[in-house]
Amino acid sequence: MKTKLLIASLFLSAGLYAQTYQVPVSERDEPMMKGKFEPTWESLKQYQVPEWFRNAKFGIWAHWGPQCVEGSGDWMARSMYIEGSPEYEYHVKHYGHPSEFGFKDVIPLFKAERWDPDKLVAFYKKIGAQYFFVLGNHHDNFDLWDSKYQPWNSINMGPKKNILAGWEKAARKYGLYFGVSLHADHAWTWYEVAQRHDTIGPMKGIPYDGKLTKADGKGKWWEGYDPQDLYAQNHPLSENSWDNGMIHRQWGWENGACPPSQEFATNFYNRTLDVINRYNPDLLYFDVTVLPFYPVSDAGLKIAAHFYNHSMATHNGKLEAVMFGKILNEDQRKALVWDVERGAPNKAIPEPWQSCSCIGGWHYNTSIYENNGYKSASYVVKLLMDIVSKNGNLLLSVPLRADGTFDEKEEKILNEFGAWMDINKEAVYDTRPWKVFGEGPIAEEDIPLNAQGFNEGSYNKADSKEIRFTQKGDVLYATALGWPESHTVIIKSLAAGSELYPEEIHEVTLLGYGKVQAERTAGGLAITLPAEPLNQIAPVFRIR
Repeated sequence: MKTKLLIASLFLSAGLYAQTYQVPVSERDEPMMKGKFEPTWESLKQYQVPEWFRNAKFGIWAHWGPQCVEGSGDWMARSMYIEGSPEYEYHVKHYGHPSEFGFKDVIPLFKAERWDPDKLVAFYKKIGAQYFFVLGNHHDNFDLWDSKYQPWNSINMGPKKNILAGWEKAARKYGLYFGVSLHADHAWTWYEVAQRHDTIGPMKGIPYDGKLTKADGKGKWWEGYDPQDLYAQNHPLSENSWDNGMIHRQWGWENGACPPSQEFATNFYNRTLDVINRYNPDLLYFDVTVLPFYPVSDAGLKIAAHFYNHSMATHNGKLEAVMFGKILNEDQRKALVWDVERGAPNKAIPEPWQSCSCIGGWHYNTSIYENNGYKSASYVVKLLMDIVSKNGNLLLSVPLRADGTFDEKEEKILNEFGAWMDINKEAVYDTRPWKVFGEGPIAEEDIPLNAQGFNEGSYNKADSKEIRFTQKGDVLYATALGWPESHTVIIKSLAAGSELYPEEIHEVTLLGYGKVQAERTAGGLAITLPAEPLNQIAPVFRIR
């Protein structure tokens, strides 16, 4: 099997569409749209990132679903099956043992009773979002729309609402580009913990509910539904499956991951095309290495080709779609937009890219709220300006409680961020990178990415010595990532005689204030700030 995977991988990396996929998907129910793009790397490399995405710079993500019910954070539907974990202990104490009350039984408790997509999206636009993402499904395999191919969906149970349609309507109303993230391709291995049992205590040896079938539902609330449509555990465990960290080493279907069945891969492919064809998203996000089921299946390549062809067919021949992948090589970044999770490269990237991050945990986490663990507005701005200076966009997730609302601490952070954006947005939207992305001790460090990213913590301590540049036409913007106590910002890149900026500097304006005094010396452009800071976040200068 390893030899077959290696051969397939070599063909794929060479840009060839070899008919040797271990798990080819069926197009019987959802044919791939034909057009300019074919499901090969060579064809997909024709892709050009649309200008609207390059200009947008900032999006909001509602990473929200039934895993928010218990308030125990991201991946709770997996962790509740890991004996002894905090999520397991909380679940057992408040809901019951996972052999009797599994994640399938959490779903009806997801009511979304206070969810107001119109109000939320209007607020997100007010604070500066240019595009909006909704969670279509997560690794929990629950679809948040009237899914044709997944009976475990938000119309049939839980809120009994079409969550995706509600979000989409609001996004269109307020003129935000609409994105959908789809994560259910990993349910196959992610839910393997539901095949386990306790190893100690009174419930030792009693299987969790991951292997239940439709026949087991007689007389239960879920009678008529097959738990295997949700858990997808009618297969052998992956190698070392009882090692809780193994899931990360098998994320790209390597290192002994149990290969997905054709039925499972095709089901995810069908569900994704169902979303594309019926809801016309502008953006698609997958939490995967490169593409869904890559490289064991052609599912991801076919999804990409269909998405691009569909976009052209619905936009008068113009390609307006954006599709993300993680851990992409340079060639793959020509076919997809690179997404970096919770981090950024420490250099400007030629192709537009995106960093996805969150002010808290991906799913709502009560302990983060209680322990004041959210990112501050200042931290979010530091990330935004660093990312934009490097030709990237920031997609920021705002965790919602199960009822569909965010808490008062999140609201305060978002309002502070929005007030800063209202004054300084001209240095963000429609800009392009300058000759250098920035200067300062952090800018000069070699800060490596870890797998998908995960290096954003390096930027939290950035201060006024860290400068990030953007430009628009003949205007240069410089953002200091903090207010200096000395009331003076020195920009070394703009020193007298600098090759980076040989032109004369006639005017320096502090956005939200007005003209400020600036002196150009051999040590840099020294800008004098007003005695009182305009905010607690960061000053932005317009330089002509």
